Amino acid sequence: MIRAIRATTLLVLFLPAATSVAKRVPNLELRDMNGYTQRIASLRGSIAVVSFWATWCAPCQQELPRLSSLAQSYAGKARFVAISIDSPKDRAKIQPFVSSHNITMDIWLGGDTDMLGRVDLGDIVPGTLILDDQGEIITRIMGEARDEDVRTAVDWLLNERKGPAPESLIKRY
Repeated sequence: MIRAIRATTLLVLFLPAATSVAKRVPNLELRDMNGYTQRIASLRGSIAVVSFWATWCAPCQQELPRLSSLAQSYAGKARFVAISIDSPKDRAKIQPFVSSHNITMDIWLGGDTDMLGRVDLGDIVPGTLILDDQGEIITRIMGEARDEDVRTAVDWLLNERKGPAPESLIKRY
């Protein structure tokens, strides 16, 4: 419910504290590990966890295997995608990293710090978005996502948004 109170010439809007203004994620275009074009819009219709990472990023090396494990626990309920921001010269390191850490979630290539900025994650990795089934950004996690950060937002969406809304921005750096 939105209430407006007019006091002389000042109009003040009161919004409930749990209300957050969701922003639709831009339809970024990337490539998967097989070279096929992938678009963020293809995630619509599913709850999605989108993580930006790089092979040279130490926190990412800790986070990605945990996110892959979470992806397995939410199989069939939510999609998990990891978008590498490795430069083209470093992309040869991605497949060995993914294989050695048994990463089973989708890996997309071609991300960069401009994309991070376009989704309001700043310019450092890791950075994670939790999207609802309409592609709206529910939670942004700047820095290394904790399991409970992801679970809280995904479970809230799976539970038809019952209970308190998850934080819209979490900073972990």
